[in-house]
Amino acid sequence: MTTTAEPSTTRRGGATAAMGAMALGGFAIGTTEFATMGLLPQVAETFDISIPTAGHAISLYALGVVVGAPLIAGLAAKLPRKGLLIALTIALAVGNGLSALAPNTTLLMVSRFVAGLPHGAFFGIAAVVATTLVPPERRGTAVARIMVGLTVANLVGVPVATAAGQQIGWRVAYLAVTVIALVTTLSLARWLPRIPAARDAGVAAELRAFRRPQVWFALVTGMIGFGGMFAVYSYISPITTEVTGLPGSAVPWALATFGLGMTLGAMTGGRFIDRSVMGSVFGGLIVTAAVLVAFALTATVPVLAFTLVFLLGYVTQVLAAALQVRLMDASPDAPSLASSSNHAALNLANGAGAWLGGLAIAAGWGFTSTAWVGVALSLAGLAVAALSVVVERRSAARAPECAAS
Repeated sequence: MTTTAEPSTTRRGGATAAMGAMALGGFAIGTTEFATMGLLPQVAETFDISIPTAGHAISLYALGVVVGAPLIAGLAAKLPRKGLLIALTIALAVGNGLSALAPNTTLLMVSRFVAGLPHGAFFGIAAVVATTLVPPERRGTAVARIMVGLTVANLVGVPVATAAGQQIGWRVAYLAVTVIALVTTLSLARWLPRIPAARDAGVAAELRAFRRPQVWFALVTGMIGFGGMFAVYSYISPITTEVTGLPGSAVPWALATFGLGMTLGAMTGGRFIDRSVMGSVFGGLIVTAAVLVAFALTATVPVLAFTLVFLLGYVTQVLAAALQVRLMDASPDAPSLASSSNHAALNLANGAGAWLGGLAIAAGWGFTSTAWVGVALSLAGLAVAALSVVVERRSAARAPECAAS
C-alpha cells in the first residue's frame, strides 16, 4: 500500500516546506504533552486539589494517545492524508482550547484526553507522508525531520510555556498551543501536497498489520526498550538536585540539555537509519544502556551528568525514529496504523519506565537506581529486537521451502 504526492509539489523546496509544517505540528504536540508536568502546582492551586490529583491530567493525555493512535489511523484509513492531518491539528487546537477554558477539574481532565487523541495518529501519518516526499533511500532522514518539532518543543517550547504559565497563569500555555496548532493547520493547507489514500485502504487492510510478527516485535521493543530512558527522565528533577547537588534553578537547564540532544538526534540521526534501520535499533539500545550505566556511576559530577543527559536525548531520538521506520517497513501495505501505534507504545513505555523507576526509589535504593532500571529495560528491549531478527531470518529461510513444496 503506497501513496504518492503530486509531482508538482514534491520539488525540494515544496517538500521542505511541507515537512516544516508537519514539524510545527510536532512542536505544538510536544509542548502540550510536557508543559503540563511543570504546571501541576498551578493547576492544583486553581482547582484546590492535590498535585497527584492534578497529575491525572498527564495520565489522561497519555490515555488519549494510546486510544487515539490506532483508532484514528484505522478508521480514517480511506481519507486523503492532507485532509486527515489538517483535521488532526484542528482537533489538537480544540483540545487545548478547551483545556485553557476548563472551569473545573472534570472538564480539564476530559479536555486533556481529547487533546491526546490526535497525538499518535498525527506523528504516525506524518511520518508516512514524509517518506512519500523524498527518495526511498532518505526515508530515515525524512522521519527524523518530522520529529524535530517534538524535540525543539523539549528544548524551547516546554521551558518557555512553563515559565509563562508560572508567571501569567497555566491557562496561557494551552492557549499558546492552540494558536500554534491553528498556524499549523494553515501551513499544512498551504504547503502539504494532496496525497490520496491508497486504493485498497480500509480498516480491515490496516488491521492486517497486526497479523505480522515483526510489527509486534517492533512495538514491544519500543514499549520495553524506550522505558529505559523514561525511567531516568521522569525523575531528572530530583536527580539534578539530590544526586548531582545543583540548585533547583539548574533543573530547566538539565531539561534543555536533554532537549538539545533530542534535537540534534532528529537533525543528524536520520543518516544512521538510512544506512541500516535495524542497525540503528540495535545501536540505539546498546548505547542507551551504556549511557545509563555511566550516568548511574557519575551522576554526582555535574559536567558528566549533563553530558550524559545530552547523549541520552540524542540516542533515544535516533532510536524512536528507527523504530518508526521499522514499523513502516514491517507493514508496507498498512503503514499508517503501524506507524501511529509506535507512539501508543512509547507512551506505554513512558508510564512503565516512570512506574518501575518509582518502585526502585520507594524501595530505598536511591535516585540513581532509576538508571539501573533503565539499563535493564534497554537490554530487555535489545533482546526482543534480537529475537525479531532471528524469527525474520528463519521465516525467510522457510519461504523457499514452502514455495518449492
